[in-house]
Amino acid sequence: MAIDPGLKTKLADRLWRLNHLYSITDKQGGKIRFTMTAPQRDYFTGMHTRNIILKARQLGFTTLVCLIQLDAALFESAKCALIAHTLNDAKRLFREKVKYAYDNLPTLLKQANPARNDSAGELVFSNGGSLYISTSFRGGTLRYLHISEFGKICAAFPEKAREIVTGAFEAVATKGVVTIESTAEGRTGYFFDYCQTAEKTLLSNRPLGQLDWKFFFFPWWKNPQYALPLRRPLPRRLQAYFSDFQAKNRITLTEEQQAWYHAKASTLGEDMMREYPSIPAEAFQQSIEGAYYTHQFRYLYEHQRIGTLPANPHLPVHTFWDLGVGDATVIWFVREVGSEFHLIDYYQNSGEGLRHYLQVLKARAYPYGEHWAPHDIEHREFSGDGKTRRQRAYEGYVLDGDIYRLNFKVVPRLSIDEGIESVREILPRCAFDSVTCEQGLSHLERYRKAWDNQHGCWKDKPLHDASSHAADAFRYFAVAKQNCRLRRGQVTPLRL
Repeated sequence: MAIDPGLKTKLADRLWRLNHLYSITDKQGGKIRFTMTAPQRDYFTGMHTRNIILKARQLGFTTLVCLIQLDAALFESAKCALIAHTLNDAKRLFREKVKYAYDNLPTLLKQANPARNDSAGELVFSNGGSLYISTSFRGGTLRYLHISEFGKICAAFPEKAREIVTGAFEAVATKGVVTIESTAEGRTGYFFDYCQTAEKTLLSNRPLGQLDWKFFFFPWWKNPQYALPLRRPLPRRLQAYFSDFQAKNRITLTEEQQAWYHAKASTLGEDMMREYPSIPAEAFQQSIEGAYYTHQFRYLYEHQRIGTLPANPHLPVHTFWDLGVGDATVIWFVREVGSEFHLIDYYQNSGEGLRHYLQVLKARAYPYGEHWAPHDIEHREFSGDGKTRRQRAYEGYVLDGDIYRLNFKVVPRLSIDEGIESVREILPRCAFDSVTCEQGLSHLERYRKAWDNQHGCWKDKPLHDASSHAADAFRYFAVAKQNCRLRRGQVTPLRL
């Protein structure tokens, strides 16, 4: 059957196709014609070869990308793949987004390009185009790749995230299109790093190369559906939040938007900013599931205790170490400023001996005070000469013609649980340099309980991962300083 010339002209326009051909279901399960919202159109018209979308929930970007890929497979013979957070998500997206939209296309279009293979998770069309949805992809060449909820993948399955980066990303040609979209999940991992880099590039107005990530941010307040009648006064905390937000960002929120936010926050609590951020920075300030120091970090962010610190070069800098041989060695650099502790620097490395770390301290040239290490400094060795690490540090090494040595103090030996409690008590008294301590902060914020897959609950012990070493060194700092202040009768815990 021939296609009407007028329709043929329209079918040549991808924007027209996406807004007129495809059906989706609304929240009540009814069939409706898909039409782009303003944020979706902003993404579509601004699409780059590498795109990263940080967003609030329920803005429909996964639906949009499913239709973009289906359209590309049908009309451009493109090979497309979408990676979902879980296998159940992958099956649902294929069934409810892709297959539903394809099955409800006009019969004429399906007859013109039928699906030769219509299996669970994959459509392959007669023109050579294809669309594959699963939890991973490796091999072959793609023109379009989309990763849904990449932040959650990075947080829960770091090895899977690494496989996506080294495998699936490499399957897309330079001129192909990769899109990552997600809500945030903590301040570490590929998604966080890519967002930080892409946002800085956007703010600096630097031209993008084909392999540079383009940053898109879509906050909750851009969705006109997020509004409710104002039925009761907002709490003072939210009134202050909205007043500050509007003044700083030159944005006006309606009473109905503020009422919606209040209602949603009443349900989500601490997860509100992560799921429905107002600005990009908020998305990464929220709790990580099972994290030990959730409340303390919320306090630090709310009281602007992570940023630029005063210099105070006349005050001594104390160091607190976690010593590794096969694992990482970590050093926190701390100034005691009145009743506060300023975390001014952080260093981490692995596979190096004591000489290397002494060289690091010497190069930083701080006016050092005390150096603290855990109890195992007394019996574990940096070398095979039979001497303890503490002895080798005290004897020192010749660095640049001078002997450089450290006289380590030993942190009191407490259980991990007691140490975690010490950290919770001392964190509200701490302030961090956001630049020099960025890596350590990310690890400390991500320090969390191990998950028990068998019983479906959190274990009463920490997960041993890349964040453990920074958290252990910080725990030694908390135990050492709390112990010193207890002996002097100066401890007044500020618990959150």
